[in-house]
Amino acid sequence: MTINGWIQILLYCGILLLLVMPLGGYMYRVFNGKRTWLSPVLVPFERGLYRLAGTSDREEQHWAAYAVALLLFNLAGFLVLYALQRLQGALPYNPAGMPAVEPGLAFNTAASFVTNTNWQNYGGESTMSYLVQMAGLTVQNFVSAATGIAIAIALIRGFARASGRSIGNFWVDLTRCTLYVLLPLCIVLTLVYVWLGIPQTLGPYVDATTLEGAKQTIALGPVASQVAIKMLGTNGGGFFNANAAHPFENPDAISNFIQMLTIFALGAGLTNVFGRMVGNQRQGWAILAAMGVLFVAGVVVCYWAEAAGNPLVHALGIDGGNMEGKETRFGIAASALFAVVTTAASCGAVNAMHDSFTALGGMIPLINMQLGEVIVGGVGAGFYGILMFIVIAVFVAGLMVGRTPEYLGKKIEAKEVKMAMLAILCLPLAMLIFTAIAVVLPSAVASIANDGPHGFSEMLYAYTSAAANNGSAFAGLSGNTPWYNITIGICMLMGRFLVIVPALAIAGSLAAKKTVPASAGTFATDSTLFVGLLVGVIIIVGGLTFFPALAVGPIVEHQAMIDGQTF
Repeated sequence: MTINGWIQILLYCGILLLLVMPLGGYMYRVFNGKRTWLSPVLVPFERGLYRLAGTSDREEQHWAAYAVALLLFNLAGFLVLYALQRLQGALPYNPAGMPAVEPGLAFNTAASFVTNTNWQNYGGESTMSYLVQMAGLTVQNFVSAATGIAIAIALIRGFARASGRSIGNFWVDLTRCTLYVLLPLCIVLTLVYVWLGIPQTLGPYVDATTLEGAKQTIALGPVASQVAIKMLGTNGGGFFNANAAHPFENPDAISNFIQMLTIFALGAGLTNVFGRMVGNQRQGWAILAAMGVLFVAGVVVCYWAEAAGNPLVHALGIDGGNMEGKETRFGIAASALFAVVTTAASCGAVNAMHDSFTALGGMIPLINMQLGEVIVGGVGAGFYGILMFIVIAVFVAGLMVGRTPEYLGKKIEAKEVKMAMLAILCLPLAMLIFTAIAVVLPSAVASIANDGPHGFSEMLYAYTSAAANNGSAFAGLSGNTPWYNITIGICMLMGRFLVIVPALAIAGSLAAKKTVPASAGTFATDSTLFVGLLVGVIIIVGGLTFFPALAVGPIVEHQAMIDGQTF
């Protein structure tokens, strides 16, 4: 570990904190229908979209109607994206003449982008046409991110409102998020990325002659616009197969730093939106503090493990940390930080190959995802995920002191606890059951690149990444097979929608409750004690659930490395 590396990490954390209040304040105004500096331009478009949808910003929905609208919208998006891939060969804007995508892969990709996962069992530049990249993948990058934020806002309304039957309007939340938040920020980011050297063109691929006289085809396309939303919307799907390690997606250290900031920006800002909407910004800072504790702990362990490297390599007289699978442009610190950021959020973009991390260094991304990606998390998804843990935390606190659990004046009763546990437990259900089946299925085992505990980690990482809607991969698993395409696709759908519906049910239940004034016996949920309790509950639930799997994967691999054995 170096001083330069720590400076990069501290600078990242400092700038991120400075962005929280401006972004939070702006999103608060957007989702409460208040005037913003973009209102004169966008209000006519906003109202026109409402007329097309047959709704208005004055209409609100019961939580069940909100959920039905959301599910139908996502089903339509899934079907359109699947059709675009299957008809790709006959559609325009296909200069490389790419054929139709195979059905299993098309199902996997449609499920992936609709769920904001962006798991990719294909090379983008060699599989998807410009039309599919823009009208299919990029569109879903926007609307899947907007869907996640809409759910978070609906759940916040559940805590903020009293004795109400509605939690907002899905169409209004989706429209405002896309028009006022995602599109403007992405336009600015796209221009910045083009300035830094990322391509943005509809021209054909370029043929070049190398110094050796060989012919090389250089893939181009509308890259900058997709990079902008893939990071800001925590989508993570790369235009190129190498993702953020490709120089056309991530040209230098400046672009790398900006991309890491945009992954966390909106998720961190939502904590401030929460504080503003419930009338106590300290509540939002308390949640961000809990996220920050887990994030910093992960960065420290991952950076330490990668900087320490492999003792077997040191024994050969080679000094330095583990540079295998890392870009020399970024180095160990920026690669370790990127790995933790992208898996603490449900982004999945990578600038280094996680399969080549040390056992403990690779374990941190796994743990981040297994905790439900509540450490900032995906846009919206991370926030409503941590609110599920808050429900459990205040329930535990109530049991300890013998009082009815409450949070922000709302009584937390059996229904809310059951729904929260359902949302939390559906993730390990998908992650562990599919992994257990895969490790005994010969066709699934044949896809791993390594034997022993590392091969097990590759399988576990794949299903963990899918269910957590992350989309990153260890890069040691050949996932483009019928088994993995179908099961990972199912896993992604479970990880998204089996969490969303219980979260909206909680929102509806809480919105209908009266707010109880705080008393002398009320447990303060904006205190250091509550932050510690919340962090403890997250770690205990994750530890009890996943420690056995981690023990036979990265932990035993680390012990084997110490004993001189590699896989």
